[in-house]
This record gives sequence, structure tokens and C-alpha cells, in this order.
Amino acid sequence: MNILELLCKGVNLNYPIVRPYIIAEIGVNHEGSMETAKRLVDEAKEGGADAVKFQSYKAETLASRYSPAYWDTTKEPTKSQFELFKKHDSFWKDEMKQLKDYCNIVGIEFMSTPFDIESAKFLDNMMDVFKISSSDITNKPFIEFICGFGKPIIMSTGASNLEEVQDAVNWIRPFNVPVALLHCVLNYPTADINANLGMISGLKKAFPDNIIGYSDHTLPKDMKVCKIAALLGAVIIEKHFTHDKSLPGNDHYHAMDKNDLKNFNKILDTTFEILGQFNVEALDNEEEARMNARRSLVAANDIPKGKIIEENDLTFKRPAYGISPRYIDEIVGKEAKFDIKEDDIIRKDLI
Repeated sequence: MNILELLCKGVNLNYPIVRPYIIAEIGVNHEGSMETAKRLVDEAKEGGADAVKFQSYKAETLASRYSPAYWDTTKEPTKSQFELFKKHDSFWKDEMKQLKDYCNIVGIEFMSTPFDIESAKFLDNMMDVFKISSSDITNKPFIEFICGFGKPIIMSTGASNLEEVQDAVNWIRPFNVPVALLHCVLNYPTADINANLGMISGLKKAFPDNIIGYSDHTLPKDMKVCKIAALLGAVIIEKHFTHDKSLPGNDHYHAMDKNDLKNFNKILDTTFEILGQFNVEALDNEEEARMNARRSLVAANDIPKGKIIEENDLTFKRPAYGISPRYIDEIVGKEAKFDIKEDDIIRKDLI
């Protein structure tokens, strides 16, 4: 299922957990190199991502020259948002079109988050779904502009309180487009203890008709945070992606690489194998236990032919080859067709 089908057809919300759709957030980790960007697409596909996502912006339309850093400056020493964004804003319409075409060849879904009107316009022809960053969740005119394209929305909710998320959803509602909400902690990196994954459940409760997911900024390590998010019902999981976590820069050190992504998919394989099915029913591999560990009604004493069976004539013992104790009320009051010896299992042909 691609992202458009996922958002338009939805998922069975009666089931609390589904295997998540994985977005490898390349962002600007290509650092202006088309060769690196294509390598990242290849490695995301190799790792098992469903989609790659870039970011489209110009520094001049995104941040003032006096916007301070809010990331770990020991990892990315640039003190100004404007200066950092200026380093990475060379990819524009033509580059995104190349990457869209390359993703089609590779067989992975292309996405890019627009951060201004112009990028939203040219991305409309390249994507089935728009992503709105946490940073724009209070940006009413921009949200409404994007909704004007009539396409489904994925919106991250980092640094937001419930009222702000509700406001954003209410701005989208008149456009009658599907919207997915991704829990996110807008802190780079997010310590595991600060991931607050319980908010996934909070979003599911507050927005029961919406798909809920998770956008992760924790260090990848063993990918356990993303695993827990999946177990809490995150239908979409988005995480920054790089080819080299040792590189300097704001989005490399907390990103996953292809090996982390492969590991995460293996974890999901094992997890969903263990989860199995959600319909409650006896399993084929339990059949022997059903027959041998459960009990049958058994004669507590000799019951002569013709006797009307009383409750004190019966007890219950293993195995379950005879009439189940669940039917005792139907057996009491029946007549014995044959002599039944003490400890005989009660069968239908005996009464």
C-alpha cells in the first residue's frame, strides 16, 4: 500500500497495531550533492523504507537572519538558523524533479516537505501527499494554502499542546482531505526518556478518526523507541536518514542509516510474527492441548441404565474426549441409556 492509499483508504482502526509505513527523512542530508542524494535514496530502498522525504526551502523565506539555533551546537556549531539553512537550500525545483524521477526508477515513494509557498507549488506535481512540519502547525495561512491542493496531509505535532493540534486539524477540516498526525518531540536529539510515546495514545484518543504516527528524533541505537511506537499503534514512522552518522551537521548524528533501518525491519518482522493475529480464537497448534488439557464430564459413581442423571453423579476430569462440563446443565436430568461405570467419560451415545 502506498501513502496515498494508506491515507485515503485508511486502516482498520478496530485493530490497535499495524505494521508501520516507514518514511526515511533524508531532509537535507545530501548537503547539496545530487550524487549523495541518489545514494541516500538507494540505501533507504535497500534498508526497507517505504518512502524517502526531502525538504524544500530557501533560507530567506524560512528564517530571519537573527533566528537562534535550537539544536545541539556541539554537533552542529552553526548558531543561526538562517546560516544553517543557507548552507543547504541549493536543491530546488529542478533537483527535486530529478529526485522524483530517480525514486520512480528505484521503486520508492518520493516526498518533500515544503517550507514556503513556492516550494509547495512546484512539489504539487511531484507528490500525492503533503507533509507539514511541526514548525508550521500554527501557520494557519500556510496550512490552508497547502490544503488548497486537495491532497492528503501528514502533519507532525512537535512542541504542540492539544489545543494547537485541534486548531490545525480544524483549519484542515473544511478542505475535506485526510490528515495523519505524527507525534514528535522537537528536540535534537531527543533522549529516550523524553520521547513521551504515550502521546501516541493521547492523539489516538483525541483524534479517533485519524491515522496517528510518530516522527522520531532519538538516537537510533537499537531502534527500540521506534519499535515501542509501532506497538503503541503508530501507523506511520518517520525518522531522519543518513549514509554516515559520524558526519557533522544537525541531522546526521541522530539519524538512522541503512543498517539501522534493516535492523528495524527485522525487529518488525519478529514483533509482528510474535503478535500474530488479533481475532480471538483457538489456534491450530493448540488443538492437542484443547483435547488433553481440558476436561470432560465423568461418572462420579456407577450410573445404572435407566437412571435419571443427577449433578452428584458427575464430576469433571481430563481429557476432553467426552461432553464438556460447559454443558452440565443439559446433561443433568437426562436418562442413562446404558450402565455407566464410575470414572467413565460421559459421551452423547451413553445418554
